[in-house]
Amino acid sequence: MPMTSGRAPAIERSWRGLAKAIPTWLGQLRAGLITGAADDDPSGIATYSQAGARYGYGTLWTVILTLPLMIGIQMICATVGRVTGRGLAANMRLYFPRWLVLALVFSLLVANIINLAADIGAMGAAWHLLMGGSAPLYAALFATISLLLEVFVPFPRYSPFLKLLTLALFSYVAVAFMADVPWASLGRLLWPRGVPLHDYFVMIVAIFGTTISPYLFFWQASEEVEEADDSTAMAPLSLAPAEAVADLKRIRFDTVVGMTYSNLVAFFIMVTAAAVLRPNGIIDIQTSSQAAQALAPLAGKAASLLFAVGIIGTGLLAVPVLAGSAAYAVTEAAGQSARLSQKPGDARIFYLIIAGATVLGTLLSFSSMDPIRMLFWAAVINGVMSVPLMVGIMWIATQRKAMDRFVIGGRLRWLGWLATAAMAFVVLGMFL
Repeated sequence: MPMTSGRAPAIERSWRGLAKAIPTWLGQLRAGLITGAADDDPSGIATYSQAGARYGYGTLWTVILTLPLMIGIQMICATVGRVTGRGLAANMRLYFPRWLVLALVFSLLVANIINLAADIGAMGAAWHLLMGGSAPLYAALFATISLLLEVFVPFPRYSPFLKLLTLALFSYVAVAFMADVPWASLGRLLWPRGVPLHDYFVMIVAIFGTTISPYLFFWQASEEVEEADDSTAMAPLSLAPAEAVADLKRIRFDTVVGMTYSNLVAFFIMVTAAAVLRPNGIIDIQTSSQAAQALAPLAGKAASLLFAVGIIGTGLLAVPVLAGSAAYAVTEAAGQSARLSQKPGDARIFYLIIAGATVLGTLLSFSSMDPIRMLFWAAVINGVMSVPLMVGIMWIATQRKAMDRFVIGGRLRWLGWLATAAMAFVVLGMFL
């Protein structure tokens, strides 16, 4: 029977409405999307690969549990930045003792440099896997490219490039579907059996520390300020409350999409390692590039290449986020204000911190230090500092003198405190 005349126009109108809505949705994906994708950096990929290889599907529940916690704390950070017009370190400097702010910022700087070393080294090793040649030379080249782009390309033109790099994460989804995964029985495999509880808990700590990371807090809050500074029509919500409904809705959508994307990719990385590496006796993964190399004889050359391409793409995304978040925090803690949208001559200290962190990370990647040990200490530092930092973020977000009429409440407040309590529990378990 032919389609009725009334139904065809209705379908056509639906498609037109969807076509008009897509650009609107994409326009709302800003700092949250980049923040979420940067969370799946090469060092995170190494952690997720190690979890899947060592414990099979027994760590998949962590990406489900951390998702709402991650959404909650990142949404709060973004809200603090948008409402106050200041980054997290600038806000903390107003309300907390100077020694505490400096200690947290110094810890962030150290952890970020270690993470930079792991990520830069992983990019070099991944390109070596693809093309042969010198991995350290490639690492230095990638670090130089990232640094030049971040310093000399105006951020409004650089930001779309970072958004484009988030597409690199789809390579891990593709790799998972190339593997022989028992999708129908995953629900029965979410808890490992016969594994040492202590070792398993250490892995859970590493996953939490990789997923809920302080550098993401600083980056997303400062990016909300950065975007407002770049727009003559945007002012802090405390001064422009009429914009609050639309802006807070945009922040919620942006953060939910970005964090969901991040944890979904982490899920597929764990699944790939559990389905391909563990059944073939490969349970000790030291780096993300080692995981990519191990995939070649087991899942095919195409899967290995896709995995390696993903490492390079996410590394190019994560390096500027790591260096930039450190620069935001240090500059704000010193009582100064600087932005990526400024020229290097107008924000010398800010860009010197970016350059210094990137160079130190590159040099550290050339050292003989065990990459897993580097990641372990980065996770320890991040974990220890995350608890007082999250407490401070929650205190600021619930104070009227800081947030005016936009103090967080209801479900978002409870979710933020739950995320803080979960991190405190994990850190306590790490030391015990």
